[in-house]
Amino acid sequence: MPRPVNFEKRAELLKQVVHHLQHHGVAQMSLSTLAESIGTTKRMLLYYFGSRENLLAQALAASRPDAHAMFDGVHDTGGLRKAAQALWEAMTVGEQSGPVRMLLQLLSLAATDPEQYGDLAADSVEVMIGPIAAAYVRLGHPPQQARAGATLLVSGLRGLCQDRLVTHDVARTDAAARRLIRDAVGAAAD
Repeated sequence: MPRPVNFEKRAELLKQVVHHLQHHGVAQMSLSTLAESIGTTKRMLLYYFGSRENLLAQALAASRPDAHAMFDGVHDTGGLRKAAQALWEAMTVGEQSGPVRMLLQLLSLAATDPEQYGDLAADSVEVMIGPIAAAYVRLGHPPQQARAGATLLVSGLRGLCQDRLVTHDVARTDAAARRLIRDAVGAAAD
């Protein structure tokens, strides 16, 4: 009879995995090296997470902003602007500033190795676009237009975040993010 899963241990391992991936990257993630780095075994990681791919998926899910929490309450352009600004701040100075590096690495890996990373990257994009598109729909936009607006906002902020990580130019990227949000939310009011 298999022993029951210790959910506290699993949660602690996932927290350590996220921390490790934020600092060491996703590209060459080996379960053996990862396990050694966080003080466990490959066997334990497989026991708790099933596979390398599932572990990576869960690490990404555990570390991304909760777009539903940020955008589900949006019912007007002021709320959309405020939620978009909160998303930008979470990505750059808040608790998401570390995990966003994992996402950017994953998206780059998916472009060059779509077989291994494509589905996970596509899912990571969709979990952000879906709730934001729903907010645009609540503001009266047809679904296709809403998805385009959400894509502009998510991809634009993500690109600016990458720019900021590379150049360290806080003032310029903050100004660009404010402009992007203003334009994207202004388009939502049209």
